[in-house]
Amino acid sequence: MTFSSLRTAAALAAALLPSLALAQSGKTDWAPMPNPDPRLAAMRGTGGRLRAPGQIAITPDGTTIAWSIFGREGSQLHLTEIANPDPAKDKIVSVAGTTNCSSSSPVWSPDSQTLAFTSNCTSKTEEPGQVQIFLYSRSTGEVKQLTHLKGIFQQVAWSPDGKSLAFLFVENASRSAGALAAMKPWSGVIGEDGVEIQRVYAVSAATGEGTWVTSTAMHTYEFDWSPDSQHIATISAPPPGENTWWIAKLYITDSMGKHGWSNEPGVVFDPVTSTTAMKGLQMAVPRFSPDGKKIAFIGGLMSDQGSTGGDVWVVDAKGGQPTDITPGIDGTPCFEAWLDNDTIGMVEDRRGRTVLPDYSVSKRAMIPGSLMNLGETTISGGPIKGAVSISATARLLAYVKSGHDTPPEIWVGRTGYEKQITHFNDGAKNPTRTESVEWENEGFHVQGWLTYPKNYDAAKKYPLIVEVHGGPSASAGARWGQNTWSELGYFVFAPNPRGSFGQGEKFTAANIKDFGYGDLRDITSGMDYIEKKVSIDKNREGLTGWSYGGFMTMFSVTQTHRFKAAVAGAGISNWQSYYGENSIDQWMVPFFGATVYDDPKSYAKSSAIEYIKNVKTPTLVIVGDRDGECPAPQSFEFWHALRAEGVKTQLVIYPNEGHGFRDPAHIADREAREVAWFEQNMPAK
Repeated sequence: MTFSSLRTAAALAAALLPSLALAQSGKTDWAPMPNPDPRLAAMRGTGGRLRAPGQIAITPDGTTIAWSIFGREGSQLHLTEIANPDPAKDKIVSVAGTTNCSSSSPVWSPDSQTLAFTSNCTSKTEEPGQVQIFLYSRSTGEVKQLTHLKGIFQQVAWSPDGKSLAFLFVENASRSAGALAAMKPWSGVIGEDGVEIQRVYAVSAATGEGTWVTSTAMHTYEFDWSPDSQHIATISAPPPGENTWWIAKLYITDSMGKHGWSNEPGVVFDPVTSTTAMKGLQMAVPRFSPDGKKIAFIGGLMSDQGSTGGDVWVVDAKGGQPTDITPGIDGTPCFEAWLDNDTIGMVEDRRGRTVLPDYSVSKRAMIPGSLMNLGETTISGGPIKGAVSISATARLLAYVKSGHDTPPEIWVGRTGYEKQITHFNDGAKNPTRTESVEWENEGFHVQGWLTYPKNYDAAKKYPLIVEVHGGPSASAGARWGQNTWSELGYFVFAPNPRGSFGQGEKFTAANIKDFGYGDLRDITSGMDYIEKKVSIDKNREGLTGWSYGGFMTMFSVTQTHRFKAAVAGAGISNWQSYYGENSIDQWMVPFFGATVYDDPKSYAKSSAIEYIKNVKTPTLVIVGDRDGECPAPQSFEFWHALRAEGVKTQLVIYPNEGHGFRDPAHIADREAREVAWFEQNMPAK
């Protein structure tokens, strides 16, 4: 595309921005959809909604698990003995006996005697709703408030000597850090005024006295203590933090004495200048080895901070080039931890299954007999994707496990052993039937999920909804839960095409400079496969997705008429104008190979707007007005073009919503509109 066309795209984007100003001012005309499908209200709260434990922590001595669970009045914190997990004997940790507030995010001290946790159960003198850190003593049962802060913090971690706690902290924060939350309304000097920086803050466990570990020159995404408690490794980059994770470096900051830190970190590794396969890629989950001499991290092609996946790399703590210890791995590690100075255990997404292998650092290979296969499940337990809580002493892992046929419960395990700790959902049956499907296409082995319509009868024909996940570096996993489309009589196909996690880095990188092409062929090839397997009405096939899935929806309807209706959520219609509109443009360079200013043709190649005259599919377009990842002008541009071309379309913009919707009324309304759109545009004959 020529420079003049780039200029035209930029002008169009600028013209659209004023349309958002009214929404961001708080004055909106939004109203819920009239007469939503009554079946939706009947479905809510039935079948698939169970009690699901939240974040968990196992004591280092391997005897007790602390865990949170939501109730009617908030999140409650429980302690359960692993040897005898009797609910009647659980200890409930509360602040001064309060019950109408929330406590969560437990973390045990190294000696297993003190539990740190976060809670908004504060006194009336504190700001309402402000979360603080509390300490619970196992010996005395006493709970005391440690901090008196104002802002948002996460990832609390004890120092190995048990004297301090550190955490990521945004002082006086107006919103959660990251691009998923609703962006602040545009005002002032953009990129300079009101920039909120997430830093590492440390407090004394004895007094609560605190100090900044990192400076305002760096936005920090993750961190880890060194074994001697004298250093902190961080993954950091210059602010604004929404946009610079993709160029972050690995640093070490040194202690300068009691509660004092240098604030002048040393660079351990810079992917931008690397001479390895990590060049230009992303890092996450930094972890010191037990002797403090090495740092492990997950490194790979990641499109979103928090959606972690890649290979496991190890670098000398003094600096240098890292070594890939999982070369050619078939799956995608998303979390790792040192078990000893030569062994790293990891959580791996492998074609829809969760496996936990141990790798030898020196041999760069999996240790024979170490693999723990959890089957078609996903696991969680902490603030990082795939996080498990580890007791190195007992060689035990603790996690929440769930899957299509596995209701969420807490488990502990190690290779060859697994024990269920909670039994909230014994006897529960998922009303949705889902199975893994795998097929071959263009030399790739592809996996996805097929959910059957309720009360499936092979003698009948059923409509199909194809749901494309976001990312693209992500995956549709095995999760418990009711599926709206299944309840309404649809098949649901959730593919993991090339570009997804779960089959190694080559598979994840296979859509570089090819957005919308190879991944679409993988999807349609999967549709061909399942059409031969089950009874699908080929005249009633619909497409939907959010974020990258929204882009795939917009782009796919320009490439094929196979879909009879589509719903594009928070999509991207024009990669050229998008580059200058979003708050996270740094993520695009690894995927397109250059900036839009250096290679506009690569961006035009995958832009739906370039092929808009091909569209015949009725398409509903949905977005939040304060979305920083996929800004509303992208949806406006697509809707405007469809309307101009005479294609049936509708645009719905939700006020005060970011990339991830928060308002329950908006979420319910969005679902109602999606259901109505497919029902109206793919009617039964």
